[in-house]
Amino acid sequence: MPISPDRLTSQAGVAQHPTAQATATAQSIATNVRRLMARDGLTFSGVVEATGLDERTVRGLVRGANNPHARTLHKFAHGLGISIDELFQPVGSRTRQAFDRATNPVVEGVVEANSDLFSAWSPADFDELFSQFGHGGPLSEAGVVAAAEAINAKRSLLTKVSVILESSESELLADFVKLLYRRATENNCRPDGARTHISDSKPGGSAPVPGSSDPGY
Repeated sequence: MPISPDRLTSQAGVAQHPTAQATATAQSIATNVRRLMARDGLTFSGVVEATGLDERTVRGLVRGANNPHARTLHKFAHGLGISIDELFQPVGSRTRQAFDRATNPVVEGVVEANSDLFSAWSPADFDELFSQFGHGGPLSEAGVVAAAEAINAKRSLLTKVSVILESSESELLADFVKLLYRRATENNCRPDGARTHISDSKPGGSAPVPGSSDPGY
């Protein structure tokens, strides 16, 4: 079963609402996983081989999208020969942003070469882009473009949702969102795995657009 928010936050030193606690700690674990992978020069396949976890689970840890299971964290720590406490080291947001930029060096070049793709982007959009990982590690140029297109698609979708919420169709949308949210959260409660990945580091890789059925990390 997943580690409880109380247990997670007691180790990570986070004092927030239970839902925020779990989210904050999952993100802290994700940052530490990426730090350890970068420190030891590990790719996703290397972590899979060392820990016995499947690649989708490892990608879930890297993304920090879900409350991780205790057995997942123990297998990860044991496989890499580290203390589980290494996964709960406090990490500041600036440290994380600096790490993301250092481990995705091609992003800035792609942004300069494709300015139209990044029109009207906010700092948060760029933070999300730099935080992406592809198959095997940092993003390639193709992976950066694919991730940016996915972020733009998400933003476009959210804009349309905002318009609908101000219209006479708002109640219909609210009911539909409740249905999809219930299905999504039920799927995300499955052991050892997150549902979707963002991008592929290999040339020609693509990113799922919101609403696609692309599975797994």
